[in-house]
Amino acid sequence: MEHITIPLLKRREERPASPTRAAHKADPIMLNTEPISTLIGCEPSLFYAISKRLFDVVLALFCMLLLIPVFALIAMCIKLDDGGPVLHFREIIGRHGRRFYALKFRTMRPDADAYLAAHPELMRKFRKNMKLEHDPRITRVGTFLRKTSLDELPQLFNVLIGQMSLVGPRIIHPSELPRYREYALKRLSVRPGITGLWQISGRQHISYKERVQFDMRYIDTRSFFVDLVILVKTLKVFIVHTGA
Repeated sequence: MEHITIPLLKRREERPASPTRAAHKADPIMLNTEPISTLIGCEPSLFYAISKRLFDVVLALFCMLLLIPVFALIAMCIKLDDGGPVLHFREIIGRHGRRFYALKFRTMRPDADAYLAAHPELMRKFRKNMKLEHDPRITRVGTFLRKTSLDELPQLFNVLIGQMSLVGPRIIHPSELPRYREYALKRLSVRPGITGLWQISGRQHISYKERVQFDMRYIDTRSFFVDLVILVKTLKVFIVHTGA
């Protein structure tokens, strides 16, 4: 995996089918300044690190085997909807600055990048929070997948090979890292997660600054108990959204 140097003072999306290189002009996040000694935070115990990784591997493998029929059904629905590719590969910056591609079921039209570039007003709104409240690029099947978070299921593979964790800060594209400002190094001290505090606390309805604060709060308070609580609450959110 590639190691990078973190450009804290430089500014540089979901990046759909073919990523664009355009740099966003949104103002960086400004949070309260802390002494440099507090930015990385206290490292968890060795027991927590080992047990968390073991739990990730066992549960991810179990879920992947259990959900094989669900994976197949979702793939078929995506293909029947518009005939485009089933998976979306989103470039992510992970622990220690390593870059990798997080897997997701594709929820946008295949020409999502070109569509956004052709609509400057949508591009402006997107760059503000890296989200669109009513994104016209999302497909019919994609709307359901996003509402239920089923589009995230392929990331179990990323967890299995050690790029992600079941619980952690939300995944971000490398171009988003400068928004963390003085918290960038702290953000890169842990693996990103499939779920976390942000996902159970308002999701896309909160600002980018609040997302950063949720990520920092998780890093400061992480423990095996906190991870279990987040997983249970994520399951409750999933049940409510699917109407199960």
